[in-house]
Amino acid sequence: MVTRRFAALLAVGAPLPALVPGPWLAVLGVVAFALTVALVDVAVAGPLSKVRLQRDGDRTVWLGGTATVRLTLINVAKRPMRLHVRDSWVPSAGAWPAWHDVWLPRGEQHTITTTLDPVRHGDRPAVRVTLRSYGPLGIAYRQRRRRWNEQVTPPWTLRVLPRFPSRRILPEKLARMRVIDGSVVARGRGHGTEFDVLREYVIGDDVRSIDWRASARHNDVVVRTWRPERDRRLVCVLDTGRTSALRVGDAPRLDAAIDAALLLAVLADRADDRVDLLALDSAIRTRVEGGGHRAKLARLIDAMASLEAAPAETDFQLLARDLLRRDRKRSLVVIFTALEPAPMIEGLLPLLPRLTARHKVLVAGVRDPAVSRLTQVPATATAADVHTAAAAQRVLTERDRVRDVLARFGATVVDADTGDFASRVADVYLLLKATGRL
Repeated sequence: MVTRRFAALLAVGAPLPALVPGPWLAVLGVVAFALTVALVDVAVAGPLSKVRLQRDGDRTVWLGGTATVRLTLINVAKRPMRLHVRDSWVPSAGAWPAWHDVWLPRGEQHTITTTLDPVRHGDRPAVRVTLRSYGPLGIAYRQRRRRWNEQVTPPWTLRVLPRFPSRRILPEKLARMRVIDGSVVARGRGHGTEFDVLREYVIGDDVRSIDWRASARHNDVVVRTWRPERDRRLVCVLDTGRTSALRVGDAPRLDAAIDAALLLAVLADRADDRVDLLALDSAIRTRVEGGGHRAKLARLIDAMASLEAAPAETDFQLLARDLLRRDRKRSLVVIFTALEPAPMIEGLLPLLPRLTARHKVLVAGVRDPAVSRLTQVPATATAADVHTAAAAQRVLTERDRVRDVLARFGATVVDADTGDFASRVADVYLLLKATGRL
């Protein structure tokens, strides 16, 4: 292939046909000369088959963060190369810079760095590397595109973990959990608590906590202390159907659900509770269960990274079958879904009595603050503004009706804006933990 310098070479010989008799011969001579120079230039250019590629760098990054991936080019040819390199990624990876100019002496290597600012969570793969080897005159070049399945270097994929903005309130929730642990001990035994240790009686202790047999053995008054039960089961259910694709603010509704599920999973993990994950629409997309606490948390985060909204109706029958086939141990089932009348009435409501008979069910939905703003009628309102406000108010009224019906069927409901949605879900979990209702 030729560059702009080839066109400049032809332009230099353009006046010759006017000076030399037999213009066609002059034109052919100029073109032949330029082509000869270009062929010689590309023949002298370094062979691209003698360039070896290697990758290293970041494998994972949180959405909103920056990752760097390095591409090393090794020249195994017997002459130096002047290369123009393009490291191509999928557009949502946010890779820059696109092109790199590299001077590569023989037997040496050069490393170029690509910075990635991804705009979506999930897997963001490298697509191809395009190499151009220029001749010494820069008139022509060799080009070769290398996909990762066409060479010996391994493929490279950056796993973009979902955004976790509620991480900022995690210390506050953990502090509340520690207070709950202490307050249960101070109050004495209650529902949903288990024995902790024996200690000496102090003024203010509940006399019902006195262990008379232990007191007789120790010749002192000894009381039992209690703590919230450990190893409770929590199942986070993420609805990835079509309703989860609705954008609330500048992100899909699914992202807010993932954020709240992450906060809930971290809290439950710190409380030594067992956390399982189930994501589904018309089919089960992800299931994470079993394994140790610390290892499972990493698996949960990794599984949530690949979740995307699907253009399909959510099959709540599939959810009910999956939950009811488990053992009969009572669990807290948190269903992150849209509190819209049609999906609830036709899908979840008929199955809710069976679920609440076996488990404690929490239904959590994100409310769009833009709908609440539309209910406000401006002072200089037009007829269109009044109709818009009435339609928005009707949407909120139907949402309130759905929430009331879910509550009558025995479910706890969280309906909150994006800003405090994750915090509200975590507060319900902490309240259930404190009152021993898990």
